[in-house]
Amino acid sequence: MTRVVVVGAGVVGLSCAWFLQEHGAEVTVLDRSGVAAGASWGNAGYLVPGMVAPLAEPALLREGLRSLLAPGSPVSVRGRPPAAFLAGFARHATASRWRRGMAALAPLAAECHDAFDELVKGGVAAEVHERTVRIGFTAGQDTAGLEHELAVTGAPYRISAGREVPFSDRITRVLHLEGQRFLAPGAFLDALAGSVRERGGEIVEGAHARSIGFGPGGLQVDTWAGRPHRAAAVVLATGAWLPELARRLGVRIPVQAGRGYSCSIRLAEPLPGPAYLPGARVTLTPYGDRVRVTGVMEVADQDAPFDGRRLDSLLRSLRPLIDAGWDDVREPWVGSRPLTPDGLPVIGATKVPGVHVAGGHGMWGMTLGPITGKLLAGQIVSGTAVTELLPLQPARRLS
Repeated sequence: MTRVVVVGAGVVGLSCAWFLQEHGAEVTVLDRSGVAAGASWGNAGYLVPGMVAPLAEPALLREGLRSLLAPGSPVSVRGRPPAAFLAGFARHATASRWRRGMAALAPLAAECHDAFDELVKGGVAAEVHERTVRIGFTAGQDTAGLEHELAVTGAPYRISAGREVPFSDRITRVLHLEGQRFLAPGAFLDALAGSVRERGGEIVEGAHARSIGFGPGGLQVDTWAGRPHRAAAVVLATGAWLPELARRLGVRIPVQAGRGYSCSIRLAEPLPGPAYLPGARVTLTPYGDRVRVTGVMEVADQDAPFDGRRLDSLLRSLRPLIDAGWDDVREPWVGSRPLTPDGLPVIGATKVPGVHVAGGHGMWGMTLGPITGKLLAGQIVSGTAVTELLPLQPARRLS
């Protein structure tokens, strides 16, 4: 193999490119906008194998159906409801299918930190911080569901009572999830893109792919402007935009945008590490001398415009729970997480020879992006199926 074209310059696409270079491939990365322009830049930056789980699970389904009708809810549908996706999600939100999904994700979660370590040791100049994630519960909130999930993943944790920074006195119990990590997503993606370039890779921004197929010279990616990009193999890693090209490649698993909103604020006291408030479904991450606030699950078109009301709602839900300066809100952002009905990513070969997909990671793209790139690169170069990817293959049936 001499050349691979990767479509998509988010964490998954760039990780695929970097690990393909480890196998000696010449890599070109195409992105319709630029590095980290989709869901990668403004997310929470959590690297949390202890919390990796399918989004489709019974408790979220019950909560979601109620909250869709509640003003200011962290879960909402904007515009015309995607009936087929929501029906598929409901079918998979059962205890037995959740356990099956956990078993499929567990091998990737177990290896995700090692994949980050390989990137850093290989020259990706990024700061990855190891911290305990603190999860705050108000009086009356039940920790049993989360504790069950952590028992399945085997993540070590402890529970304490009493007030802790930055939580207000409404948070009466805190679950400490140990051995997790976080990073600044934008800086990490810039460093990863820089490493791909330094190793001879090309990243073409503003290259919107319109088709993948065979031309006179073999396999190629055509864009809406510019020359075709020929390759021995292609990886499609376009996040929530995956269906635009993947359907034509025989990938029938729906991918729906679940848009998340974020901003940065300044707390009254420094945040010692990542924090999560499940009642509000809001994450807090140290971000320089500020804190990045991330939340909301807005099921909508991936290109829908930013809706300031959703961010306002997120901040209103957070105000009673932490001590912060609310007159200094900066860097409002929205990004489209790629969701699948069964809560599992779509990784592997398509029906078109030489064309592969890597997407649908939902809320865990940053955590699982590098291990996805490592495993898929090995599978592409060797031509041998990787065991960890078998449950995630694009040809799987959604029963």
